[in-house]
Amino acid sequence: MASFLIIDDHPLFREALGNAVRLALPEARILEAMSIEDALDILSAEQGIDLALLDLSLPDATGFSGFLRLRETYPRLPVAIVSSEEDQHVVREALALGAAGYLPKSTSKRELAQSIEGVLSGSVSVPRDFVATPQRRKAETSKALEVKLRELTPQQLRVLDLLRRGYPNRQIAQELQLAESTVKAHITEILRKLGLFSRNKAIIEIGKMDLPDPRNRAYARVDRGRPQ
Repeated sequence: MASFLIIDDHPLFREALGNAVRLALPEARILEAMSIEDALDILSAEQGIDLALLDLSLPDATGFSGFLRLRETYPRLPVAIVSSEEDQHVVREALALGAAGYLPKSTSKRELAQSIEGVLSGSVSVPRDFVATPQRRKAETSKALEVKLRELTPQQLRVLDLLRRGYPNRQIAQELQLAESTVKAHITEILRKLGLFSRNKAIIEIGKMDLPDPRNRAYARVDRGRPQ
């Protein structure tokens, strides 16, 4: 029997989504949460959840922050996003971060049921009108990032290098002899300068690229007089 966790703060939509699940799998076991904290409590107590269905707009989450908390805490849990936001850039971001699918709330109950069945079978469900980013667009994005990397200070480049290697904030702080709060501030500024939405997105995009050498004199001049 498949088990689902529906995470949405609107009771009517939790009910509608539960009905879509039961249309696909009549014997499904369904658990419900109204926030990320509720979801984490349930996941710590329950085992064998096959799929989480997550709304992006929750009382304790903005953007992809709730999704990232779930993925960081339970990396093996498939999470499909169910959202009223249908912008294709948001869909691409969700898929790049590892979402098991992106299901618009405007989708009919039968289509939702079919999408859920597809996700459980291992496919990634996307909106019918979704268009993958062309290779040319990806190349343009990489070139834009290369330019933006030049805006980072030497210390930010060092932080970014450790970040993309998978170091947590505490370990980055130890390696660079910084306060953890300073590392967090650097990461916030790095994401702002690069125009990236999340830490995970930075790891995905920058992991493919060569970083400028922070010892380069040009970067040393830019960084002079800035707090480390």
